[in-house]
Amino acid sequence: MPLVIDVPEELAASQERFNGEAGRAFVAGLPDLAAAFLRRWDLRVAGAPRHGVSALVLPVDRADGTPAVLKLQLRDEETEGEPVALRLWDGGGAVRLLDHDEPTGTLLLERLDASRMLAHRPDVHETVLVIARLLARLHATPAPEGMRRLGDIAPALLERTRPALDRVADPVARRVVADCAAAVREVADEPGDHLLHWDLHYENVLAADRAPWLAIDPKPLAGDPGFDLWPALDNRFDADDVVWRFDAMTDVLGLDRERARAWTYGRLLQNCLWHIEGGRPPEDRHLEIARRLRGRTA
Repeated sequence: MPLVIDVPEELAASQERFNGEAGRAFVAGLPDLAAAFLRRWDLRVAGAPRHGVSALVLPVDRADGTPAVLKLQLRDEETEGEPVALRLWDGGGAVRLLDHDEPTGTLLLERLDASRMLAHRPDVHETVLVIARLLARLHATPAPEGMRRLGDIAPALLERTRPALDRVADPVARRVVADCAAAVREVADEPGDHLLHWDLHYENVLAADRAPWLAIDPKPLAGDPGFDLWPALDNRFDADDVVWRFDAMTDVLGLDRERARAWTYGRLLQNCLWHIEGGRPPEDRHLEIARRLRGRTA
């Protein structure tokens, strides 16, 4: 009997939005792709599919009964480094990679407990500290040769800033974007070489039997640890909590706050540019994060 997969409308819509024709082709081919890897890796579907913004995840059992998940995603600049990073981390602070198909970007991963997500914990201070401790473990690994590098991303951000500023009507927002670019310019010649997760927010941390919390879904690159703080500031946003979160994470990670703030501004700049180039103004909460972080150099 052929495998029937109902691709969630939200996943189809996000693939359409971000990847256009390639995204539509990926969604159309998902049932056949899933069936091919179920046969190839001798897997049995063990539950309903889940999805994020860009991937479909099928709970499966391996031939020996080991629980796992089959992650089907469109291979691109962000996802191609995922198996490399997961192999290097080897389960230390992150989900363990069991198998990988490079041409398609398909991954077989250990199955964590999706019902126990860090985002479900009510104490935000506790969750921020969990994020910081996981980052400390992940950053201990040097980035390998060939990994996407912050040293290439930062100059590109600075080149995009000048034309973007001309499109920002609000003087306050324009000043924030310019200030962020100025901060990045100060540290751009020392981009760092740690292996970063890039997207470690509260929904990308799950519980497991072998560890209280593990990171999933990295978009890895080589760079400065300060570039990894942003998701914990932006997600579950609370203006009055921004400084506490920033200070707590820099303390746990042992980071110089001025440098960490500059690279956090780099992430803020990146987000602002995405909005401006998409015809939208920078988000108010992003401007507020910049205001709250101003002066955190002690």
